[in-house]
Amino acid sequence: MVMFLFLVVALVVVVGAVTLAVLGGGESGALPEAPPEQFADPLPYDRPVGRADVEALRLPVALRGYRMAEVDDALGRLGAELAERDQRIADLETALSGARAQLRPQGPGFGRHPGEGHQ
Repeated sequence: MVMFLFLVVALVVVVGAVTLAVLGGGESGALPEAPPEQFADPLPYDRPVGRADVEALRLPVALRGYRMAEVDDALGRLGAELAERDQRIADLETALSGARAQLRPQGPGFGRHPGEGHQ
């Protein structure tokens, strides 16, 4: 009988201690809410995203998350397309600066219509 009474008292003390800890007993107060897992975006904000940025990007994995191989393939394709786009832009800018150089004035008679200035 004494052992049963001891077990009941011990059980009440343990349940009471756990309840106080969970509900905010003691100096620390209630248990804080767990912050949700958030994706820390490593992509740069101060410059355009490049291929290396996309290739270094890793998304967090969850229990029922995404298929990593498929997402990595998609990111690889995105990185390749960004690199192709950047090369195309560079080629177009080079061609544009070459065309502008050809249209610049080439001599003192620039701006006169044919036949003007000869009297």
